[in-house]
Amino acid sequence: MIFRTASFHDLDGATLYRLLKLRVDVFVVEQECAYPELDGRDLEPGARHLWYEVDRRPVAYLRMLADTEQGAQVYRIGRVVTAPEARGVGLAGQLLTAALAAIGEHPVVLDAQSHLVDFYAKYGFAPTGPEYLEDGIPHVPMRRG
Repeated sequence: MIFRTASFHDLDGATLYRLLKLRVDVFVVEQECAYPELDGRDLEPGARHLWYEVDRRPVAYLRMLADTEQGAQVYRIGRVVTAPEARGVGLAGQLLTAALAAIGEHPVVLDAQSHLVDFYAKYGFAPTGPEYLEDGIPHVPMRRG
C-alpha cells in the first residue's frame, strides 16, 4: 500500500480518473446519492488530494481545501472515502492524521455524515450546528481548532 498526495495539476489523467471513480462508486452508486460530485473545487490552487493505493488503484481518499471564513484561513476536509474491500483497517483515520499534520494549527471544518460524528471527534472535531440533510443523508457540521 502506497500513500500519495498531490495537487490537481500534479495528477496525471489516469490517476485522476481512478480517484474520481472511487468517489463516484461510493458516494453516487453505493450510497444512491445523485449529486454533483464534480463540484469544481478539485481544480482550486489550494486543493490537495491524499490517498492510499494498491497496484495503482486508490482504496482510500480525502480532499483538503483551503477556504476563508470571516476573513481568516480555514481548511476544509471532505470526500473522505474508503473502497468497500479496504474498510475496517484504519485507512480513513491515517489519511485524516496526515491531512491534520499538513494543516498544523489552522482551524479545520468538515461536514460529517451523522453516523461518523464519533469517528471525527477522536481527531478533535466537535459539532458546530444541528444535523441537516444533504442529498438525503444526515450530516453534522464540525470544526477543529
